[in-house]
Amino acid sequence: MRKIVFLTGTRADFGKLKSLMEIVEKSHDFDIHIFATGMHLNEKYGHTVDEIKKCGYANIHSYVNHHDYDSMDSILAKTIEGFSVYIKQLAPDLIVIHGDRVEALAGAIVGAMNNILVAHIEGGEVSGTIDEHVRHAVSKMSHVHFVANPLAKTRLIQMGEEPESIFIIGSPDVDVMLSDKLPDLKAAKAHYNIEFEHYGIVMFHPVTTEIDHIGEQANSLVDALLESGKNYVVVFPNNDLGSDHILEAYERLKGHQNFCIFPSLRFEYFLVLLKNAECMIGNSSAGIREAPYYGIPTINIGSRQNNRSDYKSIVHAGYGRQEILDAIVNAGGIQIETMQHFGDGNSDQLFLAELKKDSFWAIPKQKYFIDLSRETI
Repeated sequence: MRKIVFLTGTRADFGKLKSLMEIVEKSHDFDIHIFATGMHLNEKYGHTVDEIKKCGYANIHSYVNHHDYDSMDSILAKTIEGFSVYIKQLAPDLIVIHGDRVEALAGAIVGAMNNILVAHIEGGEVSGTIDEHVRHAVSKMSHVHFVANPLAKTRLIQMGEEPESIFIIGSPDVDVMLSDKLPDLKAAKAHYNIEFEHYGIVMFHPVTTEIDHIGEQANSLVDALLESGKNYVVVFPNNDLGSDHILEAYERLKGHQNFCIFPSLRFEYFLVLLKNAECMIGNSSAGIREAPYYGIPTINIGSRQNNRSDYKSIVHAGYGRQEILDAIVNAGGIQIETMQHFGDGNSDQLFLAELKKDSFWAIPKQKYFIDLSRETI
């Protein structure tokens, strides 16, 4: 039986990997393990490793890879060290990582350096921050790519990746989004004691290359939210450089009865709350991916999602208070467009189908750059 280890460092990537974990575990053809690190072990962000444990997985290894004072490069180094020790003991046949976090980069580096097959989920995406650097670096260190759509595949081929190592499966979070097993809205609200009938969801993350302005940006957002007079469910930012400035600005929201603030939300409950929200506000990828799938207007603030998928339901705003406030006030008139560019909710089945092929396990660990001057897409 082949051993597969899924590496997760945040609530977001766990949500995107969950359907893949579940179908692989149920197949009984593989022995799955989970390496939980990063924000999952941070009390400030809800210690979400507990949510992973509630899912009932048999093999979960927890590893603390940072303290609040650590920079991203330090977190990367510590994750490499801890994961390296872990995989030498486990000896997995495959490492599965997602996205553009430093934990994913650590997993790819360790796998590549130890001659272990690495599969990267959702490579070939673009954005406007350091995340894009990390995502492309992860792709170059990985052997196999499970991408969301043909455009992502084309980008990876442009980066010199072997076309035969790239599989289009859609975005795995859509599997969960379209599932008939999600809780209902009443249960989601009761779980988090949310009493609002109407509300917006706020998720605003730091852009590390704009560190000198993050405090000002966050306070402009808070000013706009307060002035709007509407109800909001606010979720903490990720723990990238500058997150403390955002959390400091959120202190101003405490005591206002039209705000519910949470370190984290369980992915399934988050989806239900999003599906029934008036709008999504901030700079999270959820506003670019999940919200359009549900037909929910998005007010996308700033540069973090530059060059990512753009739909009529997404309104882009700068960091100014008045610009954000105007967008909030006019959110009800945003034109909605159905989005279907990230799969049909069967990513897990497509993923498992590839794992069951002998050809998948024959993908070479020695990579070669495919030069487009000699090859064609």
